[in-house]
Amino acid sequence: MGVDLRQVVAGILTITMFVMLGQMIKRDHFDSLQDKLPGEAQDSQFDNANLIENDGLVTLSKRSKGPWIEDSQELKPCWSKTFDEIEQSKGYVTFSLTNGPEYHVSQIADAVVVARYLGANLVLPDIRGSKPGDERKFEDIYDVEKFIISLDGVVKVAKELPSDISIRNLAAVKVPNRVSEDHILENVEPIFKSKGNIRLATYFPTVNMRKTAQKSSVDSVACLGMFGTLELQPQVNEVVDSMIERLRTLSRKSGGQFIAVDLRVEILENKNCHGSGSTGAPKSCYNAQEIAVFLRKVGFDTDTTIYLTQSRWDNSLSVLKDIFPKTYTKESIMPEDKKGKFLESEDSEFEKVIDFYICSQSDVFVPAISGLFYANVAGKRIASGKPQILVPADIPGTSAPITNYLSPYVAKKNHLAYSCFC
Repeated sequence: MGVDLRQVVAGILTITMFVMLGQMIKRDHFDSLQDKLPGEAQDSQFDNANLIENDGLVTLSKRSKGPWIEDSQELKPCWSKTFDEIEQSKGYVTFSLTNGPEYHVSQIADAVVVARYLGANLVLPDIRGSKPGDERKFEDIYDVEKFIISLDGVVKVAKELPSDISIRNLAAVKVPNRVSEDHILENVEPIFKSKGNIRLATYFPTVNMRKTAQKSSVDSVACLGMFGTLELQPQVNEVVDSMIERLRTLSRKSGGQFIAVDLRVEILENKNCHGSGSTGAPKSCYNAQEIAVFLRKVGFDTDTTIYLTQSRWDNSLSVLKDIFPKTYTKESIMPEDKKGKFLESEDSEFEKVIDFYICSQSDVFVPAISGLFYANVAGKRIASGKPQILVPADIPGTSAPITNYLSPYVAKKNHLAYSCFC
């Protein structure tokens, strides 16, 4: 009995579609995982001669080896630049920035929204690390004057709490990330009116940063707080710039382009990575070997330069370096005269900030770990026209198109940043 060639082709196409659908589902799961976080309520290969587009979202670069994606046009803020005058109270809202820059952007946004709604003065926050007594001033990392100027006409910013107000008398109030007007009205305003001054803390019921269909009058304030207030102070920015320049120098064969991978061994060891790939269950994190295989299968050359957020070299990373010899951590690319302050101190806050901003500016970003770092780096990249975010996966076969693994935040344009920029 003869075989109908058309039936064979149809069968192959059907199988291919199911494989691609499976990969898309895994990417969505990577974005939507909800992890228990600090402060929570519970205390392929490509022909480089061809230009390939994916629904107008990305364009593959022809200027160098590998499936590099070109930058898109930088988006412009959609939020209102003018705000109505509000009745100003004499009260103050204080808060601290904690757990690293991926939390800072959300904490700032919530504090600005709350202070604006209450008509309160917003006190410049301090920065607290993970260890007891690990505290820094805001100006140690961020630009104070630019922060204050960015909020002019929105909320009044005080550099410190007046001396006649005791910290002990501040009422502690917790709010969920992306706090709503209703929550402030019901849970914050009564306390503020009663006590006069509050100390705010943000908790994170979820780590995803998807935009919502529901519009609110606080949206413009939240967008400004998240994307328009924080800039690095000059000394920290200089270190970040010098490290990026070093990575581009090491990447001459790929046109100065490099990949940043958020891969931290201590988190991989302590995190319960869901699924094993082989069982079909989705995964929330990938180790060095899995990242190396993924990058090769989507077409990156072994000469590609890779930056890892891991602070110091760990033997488990050797398998990645065996495949991609130009793999670096901070200790190998940071200027020697900066290591004493930014790398060798007991405070890791500087290291977190450096990672966040390098990952935001790299030519490609690959989150080996699902979470808020991935979500808020994605937001910063979307805002600056850098949609090159690849969500890793266990790829069947020897190769696959890179556009299959573009982050759903970008492919579906469902990140909160798309509500703030246009």
